Amino acid sequence: MREYLLTLCVTAAVTYLLTGPVRKFAILAGAMPEIRARDVHREPTPRLGGIAMFGGLCAGLLVAAHLSNLKHVFELSNEPRALLSGAGLIWLLGVLDDKWGVDALVKLGGQMIAAGVMVLQGLTILWIPVPGVGTVSLTPMQGTLLTVALVVITINAVNFVDGLDGLASGMVCIAAAAFFLYAYRMWFGHGLEAAAPATLFAAILMGMCLGFLPHNMHPARIFMGDSGSMLIGLVLAAGAISVTGQVDPDALKLWAGSERAAVHTMVPVYIPLLLPLTVIAVPVADLLLAIVRRTWKGQSPFAADRGHLHHRLLEIGHSHSRAVLIMYFWSALIAFGAVAYSVNSASGWILLLITVLSAVGLVLLLMPRFTPRAPRWAERFVPPRYRRRAVPVALAEQNAGDGADEERREPVPAGLHGATAIGDRSRFTQRGTIGSNR
Repeated sequence: MREYLLTLCVTAAVTYLLTGPVRKFAILAGAMPEIRARDVHREPTPRLGGIAMFGGLCAGLLVAAHLSNLKHVFELSNEPRALLSGAGLIWLLGVLDDKWGVDALVKLGGQMIAAGVMVLQGLTILWIPVPGVGTVSLTPMQGTLLTVALVVITINAVNFVDGLDGLASGMVCIAAAAFFLYAYRMWFGHGLEAAAPATLFAAILMGMCLGFLPHNMHPARIFMGDSGSMLIGLVLAAGAISVTGQVDPDALKLWAGSERAAVHTMVPVYIPLLLPLTVIAVPVADLLLAIVRRTWKGQSPFAADRGHLHHRLLEIGHSHSRAVLIMYFWSALIAFGAVAYSVNSASGWILLLITVLSAVGLVLLLMPRFTPRAPRWAERFVPPRYRRRAVPVALAEQNAGDGADEERREPVPAGLHGATAIGDRSRFTQRGTIGSNR
């Protein structure tokens, strides 16, 4: 675990430190497209954040290759090299799209090529464990088609949800954390060495997202662009394919008793067709709804619009930050709920807890104007928007002397006084605009 944490921290640190210089480079390179009709941000913001994330990926793999335990992953498997090859291609395609723009069909072809490169180097699905049947071996052609399909679906699901500040990076980080727990349990909990590459991929993916997230939170200073969204989508898909299609079901008999019992135990997150859909169920649902919506209108499935889930949350009254937190909540509930169910599917309290949390999530969706307030003792640990607001004493006395109506004056955050408060308030108003990673 310590080596995985070290790899995660190195990846996050490199990504964080590179994002600042990358932002300056993006501004100089002119990778700041004009505001489009479908965008929800109000100021041009540089893209190319995927450059920093790719640097974090390379740093994480380099560090892991020199650690005493993780270096065996590189010696016994070609999957890390396959991941780096596919990630390099998809990242280069994303950089070109962020700077000059690339046609949707060209991007789709590039995604398929990147997935095919990983398949050629061994990162592919070899078999499908089917509940009640056992292991179904796939032909090379079937394995290739299924692998490419999963990679393309996952990449576009992450790309479609990348529409608000911090949304895609946070949701993928949550999915990677849940996936890390699942793969780590298989690797160290049950001694399945084939799950080691997927565990490493999940740790590196968490580091990439955590390192980029501070720069991307609302109001974002830089967007990851397609170079980042397609990259993290590919890494997430690579981990799912690795742990699902490479783990030998015969090895599961050692701790499950039989092959059928092993397959049944791992439902619903073991089957390759369901694994990426459970850990990123919200982005995939958004993807499917977008395809149906655009096709129904006679548009191309790749034509951008303002009908995504996060756009609808904004339309019903949720703030930018609140919409992002709600999407985080549902992603965490589905991802960690699926992992918990795979650990002990016979336990009723897991389903009860998921049901209760789902009810809480529905209440939050129906109360867009409700703003939680932190207790006074915890105000220093939370963002200003969750602190109790009070009118400064000096302004209150002036209002009383002038006979001004308090309702005309906007409350000023506690701790700001006089001209400083007014200046800071105007600065907050200018920066407090809605952002978009699209």
